[in-house]
Amino acid sequence: MPRFLVELTPSELEELVTGLGEKAFRARQILNRVYRQLAWTWDELPELPVALREKLAAAMPVHGLEERHLQVSADGTVKGLFRLLDGKTVEAALMPQRGRATVCVSSQVGCNVRCPFCATGQQGFERNLTAGEIVDQVLSFARYLKDGRAGEGGPERVSNVVFMGMGEPLANYDEVIKAVAALNAPERFGLGARNITISTAGLVPQIRQLGHEPFQVGLAVSLHAGTDALRNKLVPVNRTYPLAELMAACRDYFRSSGRRVSFEYALFKGVNDAPKEARAVAVLLKGMNCHVNLIAANATGNRGYQPPDPGVISAFMAELRSHHITTTLRQSRGGDIDAGCGQLRSRLAKAG
Repeated sequence: MPRFLVELTPSELEELVTGLGEKAFRARQILNRVYRQLAWTWDELPELPVALREKLAAAMPVHGLEERHLQVSADGTVKGLFRLLDGKTVEAALMPQRGRATVCVSSQVGCNVRCPFCATGQQGFERNLTAGEIVDQVLSFARYLKDGRAGEGGPERVSNVVFMGMGEPLANYDEVIKAVAALNAPERFGLGARNITISTAGLVPQIRQLGHEPFQVGLAVSLHAGTDALRNKLVPVNRTYPLAELMAACRDYFRSSGRRVSFEYALFKGVNDAPKEARAVAVLLKGMNCHVNLIAANATGNRGYQPPDPGVISAFMAELRSHHITTTLRQSRGGDIDAGCGQLRSRLAKAG
């Protein structure tokens, strides 16, 4: 049996409710309260008979995580550390901007990809998250917004979800797709699939599989280099799926889904920020319907991976654009609160 309510599909919830001797419509009431009214405990479902609430509470809790630590940045970004039912912790972030509210979710506890610049990669891999644990990260921040904790004039609801937190989403493919289904379903959270983006370090078989899913989600590939020699160092999974295979899969994804691919490129001072690296990326992406998001590396204690000077970033972007590669510079957010993937969890773990 699932450990908490949000792990249940609508049909499983209906089966649970009717198995307790209640009418099937009670399941719809529960879904509305949990996913739309954002109830967090069984006591927040007053339309249910007290006896039913007591039975459900005895069977399982509503949610599978609890907020343990929140930090709010000067730019409004909120980084949260959440405790799961087994005691493990994961991060998620809320990024309000221009009336929108994007939630960045984790898909694993730790990560096996082990990119050397990523704090999560240095933590190692512990386990995959369930679909319910992923969805709960969104619901927690949705409740945060509903309760007005974003401040006066802040967004009131979640508008976008990105799978760019801890872990490699496509290495937890089945649960990630179940989470997308729950977030997208009209009877549950009701978020448009085009407002959901899945990031990957480049797992080729799963990229091809994703292109055939019924959900029109976005795909973001963490590129960070235009040659195999450099990407092997920055994104170790490249040794398994080198750039030629990755680009072929991305082109197949576009043909299958009709959605262009976004490439994320984190710029590291003296590592991958030279104009020749930009030219290598331009050659790699020539003729592809795609978009490149540049972002300066988060300034961390890792001296080998620091952000470049602004002029270097501008020159890199100009070089890409001169080759007709659609490019934007994404502003780094939450730098004052350890908002980079895995940073908050690592710091709190060291602090005990």
